[in-house]
Amino acid sequence: MDHSGHGTTMDLPPFTLARALGYSPDLFFLIGCLLALGLYGWGVLRLRRRGDSWPAGRTVAFGLGVLTVALVMCTGLNDYGMVMFSVHMVQHMVISMVSPILLLLGAPVTLALRALPVAGGGRTGPRELLLALLHSRYVRVVTHPAFTIPLFIASLYGLYFTPLFDLLMGSRPGHIAMMVHFLAVGLVFFWPIMGVDPGPHRPGYVMRMLELFAGMPFHAFFGIALMMASEPMVDAYRTPPASLGIDALADQNAAGGIAWAFSEIPSVLVLVALVYQWYRSEQRQARRSDRAADRDGDKELAAYNAYLASLQARGR
Repeated sequence: MDHSGHGTTMDLPPFTLARALGYSPDLFFLIGCLLALGLYGWGVLRLRRRGDSWPAGRTVAFGLGVLTVALVMCTGLNDYGMVMFSVHMVQHMVISMVSPILLLLGAPVTLALRALPVAGGGRTGPRELLLALLHSRYVRVVTHPAFTIPLFIASLYGLYFTPLFDLLMGSRPGHIAMMVHFLAVGLVFFWPIMGVDPGPHRPGYVMRMLELFAGMPFHAFFGIALMMASEPMVDAYRTPPASLGIDALADQNAAGGIAWAFSEIPSVLVLVALVYQWYRSEQRQARRSDRAADRDGDKELAAYNAYLASLQARGR
């Protein structure tokens, strides 16, 4: 009897074993990825047709974000993730920390606000509904650091170290719900930190970095806890199929190493993005100051020179 209680299937090859347990590359995520790419492409095309531009870098970032989701959920990697803790941890880390950052760099909300038509006539259309959602109390709460940071942490410790994980791993809908949760948590955690799309919370760059570093160490501690455990801590992976030829504890240690290593990846990605945004912001501010100086004849500089002249005259 295997760990899922589905009968004796230990001698089957990994892919056959996973499918015999009822799992296969997830059509739910495949349809979601295709729909996301289609809607994003429609938005970019709509802007281009009316003569507006859209940064190619944002399109590439969003496409890569969708691709990472498809890679971990719509390929054979998903089959292995059902029977190997280490592969599941790769899925978790990618879909909760790498995919959200890339998707948010694509600025999908900004694209939607620019591409969707205004309903007019006092009617409520998709654009108006999106604006209402962005200004709602619900979004203000779920994107506030006091909510996102504890949620980000609880998604690790409250899931893996409780019976909830085994419950979700016992069915295909539960597995889908868990991965959707990981993706959603990553999106709401990184949304105010990235600051590309409009939102109710737009902290300064220093505060964004502090929010980032407030959550990342807990991922590292979680990984270390798995690496240092002397026995398997998650029942779902306690008895891996014999055909895989792996030891449950060694596989768990590998999963812990993956969780620990991945805590560095989003930090680097986000820091690079924030430094670039900070630089661009300073450049825009400098150009605005130059234009203002051109319009008013640089009154600020003239006033400063007059002040220096008065000091010099007073010294004489």
